[in-house]
Amino acid sequence: MRAPDLEGVFRTAAVTGTLHVVDIDTGSEIGIGPDDPVVLASVFKLPLLVEFYRQVDAGLLDPAEPCRVKTGDRTEGPTGLPVMLDEATLSLRDLAYLMMAVSDNTAADVVAARVGLDAVNAMLAAFGLPGTWIEHDARGLLALLSADVSALNEPLDPRTVGGLRVLDPVNTNRSTAREMTRLLGLVWRDEAATPESCAAIRRLLSLQVWPHRLSSGFPYDDVVVSGKTGTLPTIRNEVGVVEYPDGGRYAVAVFTRSISTAWQQPRADAAIGTIARAAIDHLRSR
Repeated sequence: MRAPDLEGVFRTAAVTGTLHVVDIDTGSEIGIGPDDPVVLASVFKLPLLVEFYRQVDAGLLDPAEPCRVKTGDRTEGPTGLPVMLDEATLSLRDLAYLMMAVSDNTAADVVAARVGLDAVNAMLAAFGLPGTWIEHDARGLLALLSADVSALNEPLDPRTVGGLRVLDPVNTNRSTAREMTRLLGLVWRDEAATPESCAAIRRLLSLQVWPHRLSSGFPYDDVVVSGKTGTLPTIRNEVGVVEYPDGGRYAVAVFTRSISTAWQQPRADAAIGTIARAAIDHLRSR
């Protein structure tokens, strides 16, 4: 079968991007710039989740440990605990759920404080993922963004957005599309942690509520899509796994960047599902 015009999908959506899709069981793959450094945004919560469960396996953390989350010291964000009004007590694993399902920044930072970013980076190095590095928790990312926007002393627009350090892989949480699909493959093959913990990771990824990116390319009840999104000004990302009823399993990583700084970018969102579907269809046709 003729290779699809994947770059044309990005052009039509007025974005640039990188892509890697791999058959988890055969290694068959297709990509666009799969080894180019990219900004993770909230996709950094995936390696954080993996290290969380590895520490559970090692007996370093109790997933049922109750954590009191006060109202006065929550990391900002549009979902979950940051917008709740009352003090809450949740277990570590329920905070991990919020971190993945609705990309809750406060929940992520509570988990990160217990796990430690140094431990996350040590895990990534041990897995042979040298292009992936977690520099900041969610609060650190937002502080860096706020400092740069304040320093601009003018509205954020396509002319000024290039100066934001959170949009430069050198200065922020970073990876490559290929390394993210490798990490997903380790989880789906029960190689990232114990089989029980890998199953727990897969479950949380399957509970993500956002249907507008990767899932939009697979509107079928018998196709299971599990993933984690990431969003920053001009950045729309998602990594995940698409599972077919015939047993086919495909790890997907799509990272996009637009010129527009608008928060709502439906064309960019939809391009993630469209390009993932075209890439997987090509692999399945071989």
